[in-house]
Amino acid sequence: MKKLFMPALSVVAITVMSCGNGASTASKDSTAVTADTAIQQAVTADTAAAAVLSDADKAAGWQLLFNGTSKDGWRGYKNKSTEPWVVEGGLLHCLGSTSDKSDKRGDLITDKEYENFELEADWKLAAKGNSGILYMVTEEFDAPYLSGPEYQIIDDNNFPEKLEDWQKTGANYAMNPPLVAAANPIGEWNTTKIIVNKGHVEHWLNGKKTAEYDLGSADWKKNKATGKWKDAKGYGMTRKGHIALQDHGSEIWFKNVKIKEL
Repeated sequence: MKKLFMPALSVVAITVMSCGNGASTASKDSTAVTADTAIQQAVTADTAAAAVLSDADKAAGWQLLFNGTSKDGWRGYKNKSTEPWVVEGGLLHCLGSTSDKSDKRGDLITDKEYENFELEADWKLAAKGNSGILYMVTEEFDAPYLSGPEYQIIDDNNFPEKLEDWQKTGANYAMNPPLVAAANPIGEWNTTKIIVNKGHVEHWLNGKKTAEYDLGSADWKKNKATGKWKDAKGYGMTRKGHIALQDHGSEIWFKNVKIKEL
């Protein structure tokens, strides 16, 4: 987001300062201050309340999973490097493969395991990006997706490969296609909610339900047996595990990551 509006502000500043060569130094200084203020306001708007719980949230039992200042409470899957994940401006930012740390790509998982919960997170994705939020993840396998279901996050409209419906944002990846398309345009923030309660799971995106299923049901077993996870014996077999944020090589930003145990 910063890269998009910085040049525009620079053009405005240059235009104002160059119009009328007789402009005073005071007016030029004023223009610079205005531009700096606009930049700061935009940054503030982008990161506002990035790690704050209201009194009502606290009373309802919500807890922050990301504190806005560090990766405390998170670690790499199987203790792999978390260098591609940085904390900046109150946001948790995955640098993706464009960084010089792409060879150390890895997923983040919570230190703690969760069973029945409601999870909320705000996120925005880079163009053509791909990521996801996984839950009930164990560390028995090579990757989190071999145990934990995935709330899919992807650029539905511009991803460089053709997408099947079960690959689109809000899906229970490779199991349940989204019930509705609810993602905001790339570059804008989205709000995800995942509810897991005694085997009943719901995915929500920007206030709309995008998936609903029951672990171990006849439909669930059919989808697993006929789809991508037919040979993944551990997929969906646990009822308690870590929350994971996927590093799929794309830039993604998270804020307001919180959880309430049910």
